[in-house]
Parts: sequence; structure tokens; C-alpha cells
Amino acid sequence: MSAVRTFATAGRVLRQLGHDHRSVALMLIAPSLLVGLFAWLFVDQQQVFQVVGPAILALFPFVVMFLITSITTLRERRSGTLERLMTTPLGKGDFIAGYAIAFAAAAVAQALITVAFAVWVCGLEVEGPLWQLGLVAVTDAVLGSALGLLASAFARTEFQAVQFMPLIVFPQILIGGILMPRDQMPEVLQAISDWMPLSYAVDAVNAVTAGNEGWDVTGPLLVVAAFVLGAVVLASLTLRRRTP
Repeated sequence: MSAVRTFATAGRVLRQLGHDHRSVALMLIAPSLLVGLFAWLFVDQQQVFQVVGPAILALFPFVVMFLITSITTLRERRSGTLERLMTTPLGKGDFIAGYAIAFAAAAVAQALITVAFAVWVCGLEVEGPLWQLGLVAVTDAVLGSALGLLASAFARTEFQAVQFMPLIVFPQILIGGILMPRDQMPEVLQAISDWMPLSYAVDAVNAVTAGNEGWDVTGPLLVVAAFVLGAVVLASLTLRRRTP
């Protein structure tokens, strides 16, 4: 891998993404709108939003970044861009790392906008430092990008990339601690949720909003970061040069 080629790839992806106004709008605005809709739904039951809102704040950026990353990366492969790039010194690791950096930068912007909207517009109360909530949201959005890269390495079409959602995303929504606290689930489901990265993202965001400190926040974030690294490495190893 080469740092120069990796950052050149990241810059190219960001420039291309900037020309796709619909994807930019979906990535930066949609999570805030969904959080706002959820807050509006419980406008007369504000306590419900205070309890479930942190988990929702972890969910929407994760889902949106998964979709944007997987579809955009796969579109690049199907257009033949990857095949042409592979005739240059650019390797698979440079390609995946460049995409990871580009979408991580986009995830930072998305997460910060969503957190600001949730706190200052929707009234989400945060007992812990606001920068920690931003850090958790950024890490969660980056997780969505990493899993999107991994899904795109196995998919052949954009539709197949979307089909990975029932396999990768939906189970994490159901038993990741969003709909029900994980300690109230049957033991088998608790054990399964322990292997799902979104579970730790939800734990981290709940810890920050509750005002917890130390390992209650750092521990889950490190687990999510390990999943991100693992997904990026696996994506680089499984990326096919040509998509039929």
C-alpha cells in the first residue's frame, strides 16, 4: 500500500461524491430528518424520545452510510473504473483504504450534523460531554461505511448490495439494544447480540447520554473500532477485480 495512492483515491472519491447532489443530500440530511420525525412522533411523550432517541441517533447514520457506501463502491466496480485502476500501481488495499478514508470524512460531517440537530433542535438531553456524543456518532457512521465496503466486495449489483441489509443490518436493529435493552432479552439473543457491532455503538451512545464515563464509553468504542478495522481488511482481501 502507498499513502500517496490511498489519499489520491480518497480525494477522487470525494470529488465524485460532491457531484452527486442526491447522494450528498441523502447522506447529510436524511438522518437528521429521520431523527426529527421520530422526535415529532413523540412530541407529547418527550420521555420516550429521551429514552429511545440515543439509540435512534446511532441507527440512522449507520444505515444511511451502509447504503451510500455499498452502492457507490459497487457502481465504481461495475462502471469499469476499478478494472482500469488495477492496470496502474494502485492495489486493492489502496482502493479500499482510499474509499474508507473518503467515506469516513463524509461520515464525520453527517454525524456532526445529526448530533447537532438531535440536541439543539429536537431537544435530546445529554448528561455527558457533547464531544463524546459526536465521537460515538462518527464512529457509528464509519462502522456503516466499513460494513458497506465489505458488502460491496461480495455483491455483483446494486440490488444485491441492498439485499445484504436483511443479513447485516436488520438483525442488528432487532437485537442490538434499540428496541429492547439487551439485558432483558433471552440469553441466546444476548449471546448473538454480543457479536454485533451496532450493539456496542448503542451501548456507547447510551452511556454518553446517561453521563457515564471511562470504560463504559471507551470499551464499546474500541470494540466498534475493531469491527471497522476488521471489515476494511476483509473487504480488501475479498474485493474482486472484475464484476460480471
